[in-house]
Amino acid sequence: MNDYDSGRIADLLNAEMGYERTDVLEEADLVVVNTCSIREKAQEKTFSDLGRIREVKKTRPGMLIAVGGCVASQEGENVIRRAPCVDVVFGPQTLHRLPDMLRARVETGRPQVDVSFPEIEKFDHLPAPKAHGAAAFVSIMEGCSKYCSYCVVPYTRGEEISRPMVDVLMEVAQLADQGVREVTLLGQNVNAYRGKMPDGSIADFALLLDYVSEIDGIERIHPREFSQRIIDAYGRLPKLVNHVHLPVQAGSDRVLAAMKRGYTAAEYVEITRKLRELRPDISIATDFIVGFPGETAEDFEDTMKLVEKVGFDASFSFIYSPRPGTPAARLPDDTPYDVKLARLQRLQATIDANATRISESMLGTEQRVLVLGPARKGEGFLMARTDNNRIVNFEGPLSLVDTMVRVKVTDVYPHSLGGQLLD
Repeated sequence: MNDYDSGRIADLLNAEMGYERTDVLEEADLVVVNTCSIREKAQEKTFSDLGRIREVKKTRPGMLIAVGGCVASQEGENVIRRAPCVDVVFGPQTLHRLPDMLRARVETGRPQVDVSFPEIEKFDHLPAPKAHGAAAFVSIMEGCSKYCSYCVVPYTRGEEISRPMVDVLMEVAQLADQGVREVTLLGQNVNAYRGKMPDGSIADFALLLDYVSEIDGIERIHPREFSQRIIDAYGRLPKLVNHVHLPVQAGSDRVLAAMKRGYTAAEYVEITRKLRELRPDISIATDFIVGFPGETAEDFEDTMKLVEKVGFDASFSFIYSPRPGTPAARLPDDTPYDVKLARLQRLQATIDANATRISESMLGTEQRVLVLGPARKGEGFLMARTDNNRIVNFEGPLSLVDTMVRVKVTDVYPHSLGGQLLD
């Protein structure tokens, strides 16, 4: 979501104020820090980054600093109290107001703060999207109404609200016209998508997938989250990638209930079973929180049993981080940090080993891949992504960048594959 928002902020500032990106901080007239508050480490990094930027600003008195995203939404005016060098504070739902806020800062000489939640208004004020390569993110909804006990998102991004279906399809079509071949449809909870259609009826996420799949030029679609209708879509829409990211967070029903996740481990396993009935070789990635308050050794063993049952391909796994204002932050937590760390390392090592087995099973197979650009490994090599989200490097001409080609998998490395161009 932040990657998407950052790109749209850059498009907006270019269209309305003529700003162009620079990779050199010391050359910047404006620095936008787009923040995340999902974990404490990410939130504190915001203020350490601002300290570094402040020192540069001392040598460039005209430099403006804007702080956006979820830390801005959560902290509001406190951002300026903690970091007086900041000129503008805006939230995820007010990023479209950034040009006006910057002008007001210059005209009045006073810092500007707007972290309100004006629903879906921002999408009506953003310029047409600009493609940067063959893959792109498209936001289909904002906010979340699930209120999991550990999560700060509903408080920083607001309640769920969906973009009209025509608006989403237009954005995807505009990107396809610029050469985008792969889109990832974004939202905190995309399965809850309920977009208004021109006749006033409501489209669910499965119907949106049907329409996106019909757009000329789009060859791969990444959905997030699952209902039965979306599972069924995997049986009829070949453009849906063979890789799903389905957050589970824990394998213990007791912990899942304390997290207010709204499902049991058995229900989660049943979703993965149905997916594999339709796509036997589908790659499943997930999220885990280790060391949630009250998690016992038995609870963690339930998580490991779930890992064994599902055979995850990858995971974003973290030690629980209490977020201010969430119900879980008030729960007693008496598990030592070193115990949590040992659990995390064991969990990740098991998933990594499974990912290696899946990669090894791909040796000798032909894969249709999207070429992303030059590889890091050396001149003459390209980097591409397989349908199950593996990076594969192979020799080939730069003219293949942003196209789909066939490669044969020849090597397996810890975090990538080696291949040979077949086309």
